[in-house]
Amino acid sequence: MKQSIRQRALLRLLYASACLALCMVLPFLTGQIPQIGSMLSPMHIPVFLAGFLCGPWWAVAVGVTAPLLRYLWLGMPPLLTAVAMSFELAAYGLVSGVLYAKLPRRNGSIYAALLSAMVLGRIVWGAAMVVISGVSKTAFTWASFLAGAFTNAVPGIIVHILLIPVLVMALRRAGLIRG
Repeated sequence: MKQSIRQRALLRLLYASACLALCMVLPFLTGQIPQIGSMLSPMHIPVFLAGFLCGPWWAVAVGVTAPLLRYLWLGMPPLLTAVAMSFELAAYGLVSGVLYAKLPRRNGSIYAALLSAMVLGRIVWGAAMVVISGVSKTAFTWASFLAGAFTNAVPGIIVHILLIPVLVMALRRAGLIRG
């Protein structure tokens, strides 16, 4: 059955809402130990999924909103971290959504979109941290960037690379994502 434009828009809104809700809930799984939460980056998973499910613009909305809403609701992550994360997650959603829409519908394209989004999102996070550190008069060095974006994030990177493509392929097989 062919969906109308209005039905597709409503479906994307519902998917984006579900992804935003997951952004609020998933960090509770690691919330008791903040170091594990920052390593696994549970809030990133729904934003990547939003890029694949809803397209780039809804995913950007989820990415920008999630850390700031969580800060307003629970006080975590800290405000400056939430601001930098908003830029990072918006980039994840934008890049994964755009590339998934443009690349051929093959499983390798899911990995290409995901890995590209991960790299570009971390660069955006680094740029946001440079600006924030300049405004807040704190140090943000190249070593801080490498540690925050890659070294300390290896467990989360592995989880994302293993989990997200499998979820996207399952959602495609279930008919929830066109493919």
